Amino acid sequence: MDDPILKLSRVTKKYKDTNVLNNINMTIKKGQIYGLIGLNGAGKSTLIKIITGLITQDGGNIELFGEHEKDKVEHSRSRIGAIIETPSLYENKTVYENMHINRIQKGIPGEGCIEKVLDMLELNDIKDKKVKTLSLGTKQILGIAMALLGEPEFLILDEPINALDPIRIIEIRELLKKLNEEYGVTMLISSHILGELYHVANYYGIIHKGRIIEEITIDELNEKCKSFIYIKVDNTSKAAVILNKKLNTTNYNVLPDNIIKLYDYIGESGKVTEVLVKEGITVEQIMPMGEDLETYFSRVVEEAKNV
Repeated sequence: MDDPILKLSRVTKKYKDTNVLNNINMTIKKGQIYGLIGLNGAGKSTLIKIITGLITQDGGNIELFGEHEKDKVEHSRSRIGAIIETPSLYENKTVYENMHINRIQKGIPGEGCIEKVLDMLELNDIKDKKVKTLSLGTKQILGIAMALLGEPEFLILDEPINALDPIRIIEIRELLKKLNEEYGVTMLISSHILGELYHVANYYGIIHKGRIIEEITIDELNEKCKSFIYIKVDNTSKAAVILNKKLNTTNYNVLPDNIIKLYDYIGESGKVTEVLVKEGITVEQIMPMGEDLETYFSRVVEEAKNV
């Protein structure tokens, strides 16, 4: 997983007098599922369009599959599958015809790849239906199907589960995990449904006002978002001994400013307080804490606004 699939260095993009992307540095390594998170207007779609070659950056460099020369980067984009915003579909043509046109546009030989993807996404029952008769969610699935044509090594999905029902969301989640784990497909996924993104991505980048303000692995996120009891006391050394002896736990961290994070006894703050007070500790504050991806993202963005 050490080889970079994508490397962006100081990439910028300006529309009129507005910097949409400002010195973006990003590396996505082989085997990663990179979750791109940001508010509307943060620059997510612009960044994805630059990576896929739909628009050009004003400054900075793009390296793709180890290539950095412009012509070679463009050639390497044939190894990418992508769905960006709303899929581009021919409404008066059938599902199969849309797949066929997309195959030709990508220069993929033979029609076997179409049947393979239709089977994978269980779309055979509707392959002869015209796109205009499909629900918004099914059109989204069709967009993902077209992105998978040609067995791409790098899959870029912008809001892939938009308008999908809960059952389909789970199916797509499992499909993406399978593509990553069994076939080694690297992915960049942008989504507003952060709870679902958490179940798929193993690396995250938070973009705000055209800047990547934080990148974090799933393990680092879990550590930061881990549920714990926040305890502020008058004597952390003595409190730590009491936690060891009276509550039989060493699952805590002692921090500056007389704070302890206790990762056991979640939901039993009263018991922890009782034991500490009984042993002569002054408990100034005690409360359960912890975050999910959504609340963590909101906090990081809010802190960025105040910088």
